Amino acid sequence: MGKIADSYYSIDPWQISESGFDPGRSKVSESIFSLANEYMGVRGYFEEGYTGEQLLGSYFNGIYENSPKENHVKYKGIVSRSHFMVNAVDWLYTRIWYDGCQLDLATATIENFERHLDLRSGLLSRSFDWLPNEETRIHIVFERILDMEEATSGYQRIQFESKNADKLLEVVMGIDFNTVHTSERQNFWEELSKRSKDAEIQIASQTISTKQQILAGCTFSTSTSLDTHVVERDKFIGLKFNVKLEGEKPLTIERHAVNIANKTAEDLTVLQSKYEKAKQMKSFDDMLLQSTRYWDHVWKKEDIQIEGDESNQQGIRFCIFQLHQTYHGQNPTHNIGAKGLTGEAYGGHAFWDTETSCLPFYLLTNLTAAKNLLEFRYSTLPEARMRATQLDCIGACYPIATLNGHEASDLWQHASLQFQPSTGVAYGIWHYVNVSNDTDFLYGHGLEMLAEISRFLVSRGDWSPNGEFGFYGVMGPDEFQMMVNHNMYTNYMAKRTLDYTLAVLAQCEIDYKDRYAAIIDKVGITREEMAYWESCASNMLLLKESSGLIEQHDGFFKLPHIDIHSIPIEDFPLYDHWSYDRIYRNDMIKQPDVLMFLFLYNQSFTKEEKQINYEYYEPKTIHESSLSPSIHSILAAELGKKEEAYTFFEFATRMDLDNFNRNTREGLHTTSIAAAWMNIVYGFGGIRTDADTLIIAPIIPEEWTSYTFKITYKQRLIQISVTQSDVNITLLEGESLFIELYQDSKELADEPLRMDVR
Repeated sequence: MGKIADSYYSIDPWQISESGFDPGRSKVSESIFSLANEYMGVRGYFEEGYTGEQLLGSYFNGIYENSPKENHVKYKGIVSRSHFMVNAVDWLYTRIWYDGCQLDLATATIENFERHLDLRSGLLSRSFDWLPNEETRIHIVFERILDMEEATSGYQRIQFESKNADKLLEVVMGIDFNTVHTSERQNFWEELSKRSKDAEIQIASQTISTKQQILAGCTFSTSTSLDTHVVERDKFIGLKFNVKLEGEKPLTIERHAVNIANKTAEDLTVLQSKYEKAKQMKSFDDMLLQSTRYWDHVWKKEDIQIEGDESNQQGIRFCIFQLHQTYHGQNPTHNIGAKGLTGEAYGGHAFWDTETSCLPFYLLTNLTAAKNLLEFRYSTLPEARMRATQLDCIGACYPIATLNGHEASDLWQHASLQFQPSTGVAYGIWHYVNVSNDTDFLYGHGLEMLAEISRFLVSRGDWSPNGEFGFYGVMGPDEFQMMVNHNMYTNYMAKRTLDYTLAVLAQCEIDYKDRYAAIIDKVGITREEMAYWESCASNMLLLKESSGLIEQHDGFFKLPHIDIHSIPIEDFPLYDHWSYDRIYRNDMIKQPDVLMFLFLYNQSFTKEEKQINYEYYEPKTIHESSLSPSIHSILAAELGKKEEAYTFFEFATRMDLDNFNRNTREGLHTTSIAAAWMNIVYGFGGIRTDADTLIIAPIIPEEWTSYTFKITYKQRLIQISVTQSDVNITLLEGESLFIELYQDSKELADEPLRMDVR
C-alpha cells in the first residue's frame, strides 16, 4: 500500500511525548496534541506566539461561516455557496518578553524541550529552558486542560522559574478574535463588546455572515501579587503582568476561560447570564483532579489492553482518547467532523461515514451518544427535505457533507450522485435499535426519518424496460466510478432501507396504533405509497452471480483492468498526479464498495459469498481512503486470513501518530480513528452486532501475547480476553444473556466462559 511510518513520538502506554522541538513537524504536532471536549477544540499550537509554520486553530462544534466565494455554476441542484467550521477565538493568547526579547520558539534559544499529552488525565504540558541572553536562563512550563463535563470551561497554567533573571518579565494574556481561517486566508469575526474588571476580561464577537456569537471571558489568578494593566485593541482584550522572578521561587499564573458559543443569535444579556453561571473558577489542580477522575471512569469501561505490542497499545488508547474528545453525546445538535475539532480540512464537515464507521464505537460504549448522533440527523430533517427538492425528488436526502444540515459540497459528482448519507442514516437507525431495543426512538424520530428517506429513494430510483428497479447515474463509496448505473451498494442499501421501513410501519401499527396514526398523519404516507415502496424493494436489481460474486455496478466486469501494483509510488495520491477523468477509466477501486455493505450487513451473507467478493475486489483496491484498510482487515480476519488482516491493521491505530498519509498536519482522521477501534473489536475480536444475538469469534495476531477489551451490550458490561491459547468472556455488570461464541450458543452469567481460541 506504499504507506511508511514517520515515527517520531516516544512509545509509552499512557502518554504521547515529544523530546526536543523539531520545527519541521510543528503542524503535525499541533494536530497530535489537540485537546477537545466535543463542545470546543484547540490545536496544540504554542500559545505564546510562533512565527514558524503553524495552524493556530480554535473551533466550536456547530459554529460555522458561509464561504465568501460563490460557485458560479448555476445548474439546478449544484450548491451555490458552501459553509465550513470557522476558526474562532484564541482564548489561550499569551505573549512573553524579557529585557525587550520576545519568546518565539522559531527564533529563540531553548534547551530541554519536552511536551506530553497524558491520556489518563487529559493534561497537555510543555516545558523548556529559555535563554533570552547569555546570562539568563528561565524555565517555563505551559499546561492546559479542558473540562470534559462543564464543557464551556478551559484552563491554562504557566509557571516561570529562574535563578539569575534580574530584569522584569512582561507577560500579556488575553482573548483574541483576530484569528485567520487558513484555507480562506481571512478573519470572519466582528467585535460586539468587551469589558474588564480586576482580574477578569471579557469580549463578545459574532461571525460576519451567519451571525453566530461567542462570548469569551477569562479570570486570572497568580501565586503572588503582580502589577497588571489592561491591553485593548480591535477584537482583543488582555491583561499585562509585570513579573519579577526571585531566586528559586517559581511564579504561577492560572487562567480559567469560559466560552459561551451560540448557534442562533441571542441578546448578549442571555449569553452574559450563561457566562456568569459558568465562570466560578476552580484551581488548576482541582480541575486536573476532576479530569483525572473523568478519564479513569472512561478507561475502566473502554480500555483496550494489548500485551506484546507497545506501539499499538499506545495507538489504540490515543484513538479512544481522541474519539471521546471529539464526541461523547453531550449535545444532540453536535456531530463528528472528518477532522473532529483538530483542523480545517474537509471544512469540519460530517460525512456519510459517521453512521457506518463512528456509530459502532458509541453503540458498544455509550448508547446515549449513539442516539444523539442520530438525533442530529433528525434535527436536520427539514434541510434534508429541502435537498431532495433541489434534486427534483421528494422525501429527505441527507447531504454528503454538512455542519448545519444543508449540503456543503459544491462538487456535483459527490453532492448530487452519492446517496450513502441517506442510506447510512437508515442503517444507523436500524443498527442502533438492534443493539438498544429503543422502540420509543424508533416509532418516533426514527420512523419519520426512515419514511422520508424511503420516499426519497423511490423518487430518485427508476425502472428498467425489464421491470427491474434501481438507481441510474450514481456514485457509490468507490468514488473512482462516476455516473454508473445500479451501483450495488446504492441498490442493496436502498432495498434494506425500504424493507426495514415497511417492517417498522407494520409493527408500529400492531403495537402502537396511536403512534402509527400520528406518524402516518405527520408524514402523509398512504397505503398506495407503501405498496409502491414494497414493489420497488421486491424488484430491486441485485447483480449477483450464482457463485455469489456481486458486480459492483452494471458493466464493471467489462472495464479495462489495471494492475494497481504497477502504478509508481510517486503517483500517489492519484488525485494529485492523474487527470481527473483518467481515474475513472478502469477497474481500480478507491475504497470498499461491495465489501462495505458485506461488512455492514455481515450476517446477511454467507462466508463463501464474503470470500469470493473479498478475493475479487481486494486486489483492485488502492486504499486512497484512510477508512479502507480497516474494513479489509475486519473481513480478512473473519475469513481466516490472519496475516493479511494484520498487514492491513498495521497502521490503523497509528495513522496519525506516525503520519502514514503525510497529512496529519491538516488534522486527525477522526473516522479512521473510529475504524481502528472497529479493527480490533470487530476484526480481531470477531464482534458482530447485526444479528439478534451478540456474536463473538476472536482471533489473535501472532505478534501479540494477548489482548483484552470491554463492550457494553444491552446494559451488560462484558470483558473479552484473548491469548494465544484461549478466550475468556466475563460478565462484569448486568444480567445473564445468551451469546454466540464461535457459532455455539452460550449463556454468559456469573461464571466466565472459556474456550480455546480458533
